[in-house]
Amino acid sequence: MLSFLAFILEEIVESCTVCGGLYFFEFISFTATFLSVMILTVYHTSLYEKIEEKRIPKLDFRITTLVGIVFLIASIVFAATNDKSSVETVAIVFGFLASIVFLADGIQMFMETRKRKESKSKNVGNTENGVENQPLKN
Repeated sequence: MLSFLAFILEEIVESCTVCGGLYFFEFISFTATFLSVMILTVYHTSLYEKIEEKRIPKLDFRITTLVGIVFLIASIVFAATNDKSSVETVAIVFGFLASIVFLADGIQMFMETRKRKESKSKNVGNTENGVENQPLKN
């Protein structure tokens, strides 16, 4: 939602003197919104069952992290090249908020993946079906 709001607000900007930052921010905010909708579509439709389950979280992590980094860069560039109008300032604020949320989500996904790997490595020593749990041969 934050990237969508940033996109809408930058579309309201009527004029700019240095438009490169505005256009870069526009492209990134639209791309972030589009990719977010695509990931949500995959999670909430039958596409989730058609794609390998292990690939979706990895793809989600990569997209979220990359969008967060590039959105942060776009927000910095736009903040440096804007004309200081109120609409531009609010768009920049939403851009920074969106990039923070994307990066926080990426960090959270990374920590969950790391926690799952650690719990699997701790479970390796658990030998429920090991030789010592087998019945003795007569």
